[in-house]
Amino acid sequence: MSVKAVERILAEKIIVVMRGVPDEQLIPCAEAMLEGGIRIMEVAFSASGKTEDVQTARAIFSLREHFGDKICVGAGTVLNPDQVRLTREAGGQFVISPDSDPGIISLTKQAGLTSVPGALTPTEIMSAHRHGADFVKLFPASALGIPYIKAVLTPLDHIRLLAVGGIKPENIDDYISCGVKGFGISSGILDPEDVKSRNYGKITENARKYTSVAKEYNN
Repeated sequence: MSVKAVERILAEKIIVVMRGVPDEQLIPCAEAMLEGGIRIMEVAFSASGKTEDVQTARAIFSLREHFGDKICVGAGTVLNPDQVRLTREAGGQFVISPDSDPGIISLTKQAGLTSVPGALTPTEIMSAHRHGADFVKLFPASALGIPYIKAVLTPLDHIRLLAVGGIKPENIDDYISCGVKGFGISSGILDPEDVKSRNYGKITENARKYTSVAKEYNN
């Protein structure tokens, strides 16, 4: 399962973060994104506990049950071992975290899932890689800037980085040119106002703006 998710991320490039989407809109939002070419979706756990972990796991299960292999589904904001377990039991295929916890990376790999911890500095990036991360999420990418990422990847070009934060269709080329392997997108595609108003056509339109650029680099 881990290998398959790695291949899909490398090929598709874009992961959309689904955070706080009401249960009744989960499938319609995912269908709208799929129509726009999005095939990888991350359902984020709530660090504050506003949404219970079991509810997030049910959302992952619902997406997997409804779409099967049409999309690749995983969990985001994974902070503890129980969330790794819930992700695996729900049929999730990858685990994304805001930090690089060696224990979470290890448990993720033991569960047969793709590991994507978050990091900021070269030391953190290299540590995550040494502990078995398949990708390392660089966040916030826009605050760091292209020169920073290019400088980091000069000695660390063997590590697959995903850029998250401030990614727009017009700057995808710049990130890929400096060696980034993929992206995490949130409101740029799944705008909370569009979700609230059930403007699924706009969600599809947003998705196409990103996928039309990313598909030029599809492996």
